Amino acid sequence: MSADEPTAELDPRYSSPGAEAGPWADAEKLLSDAELYWLSTVRPDGRPHVTPLIGVWWQGALYFSTGPQERKARNLTANPEVVLTTGTNSWSAGLDVVVEGRAVQVSDEDVLARLAEAWETKYGPVWHFDVADGAFLGSLDNRADVFAVSPRTVFGFGKGDPFTQTRWRFA
Repeated sequence: MSADEPTAELDPRYSSPGAEAGPWADAEKLLSDAELYWLSTVRPDGRPHVTPLIGVWWQGALYFSTGPQERKARNLTANPEVVLTTGTNSWSAGLDVVVEGRAVQVSDEDVLARLAEAWETKYGPVWHFDVADGAFLGSLDNRADVFAVSPRTVFGFGKGDPFTQTRWRFA
């Protein structure tokens, strides 16, 4: 295990007999390759809010963008703690991943330029962004703030034979 890799723990209560903790590389590949993620935030009045979005896994963090007036952006202002999920919509095969962490706004324009390139590489030219004033600018000059979630804890739910529940903890 490298210094950047999390500690893995299998929860035997929710895993098949004889199962082993899932490898972090499998979860990281899923986070990198996923086309869609689900973001869970908390409204200022305490009610949950969940929305699908696109994003990029880059250098150990999951990045997403949102307009500053959108519900999720307003929620993040009050409470930056989030959960992001991705995986399969199947019971008997695949891997689901749940990322817990804090959303931190990214405004460094060099980083944003690399992320804009990563977005377009992953999703195509329809998701082209220019970078200005510490944010993405879309085709209609719509501002999108970018957030990074460095995982604190990630859960992996392996489905099928064997079923596994792995928790990866980050330093």
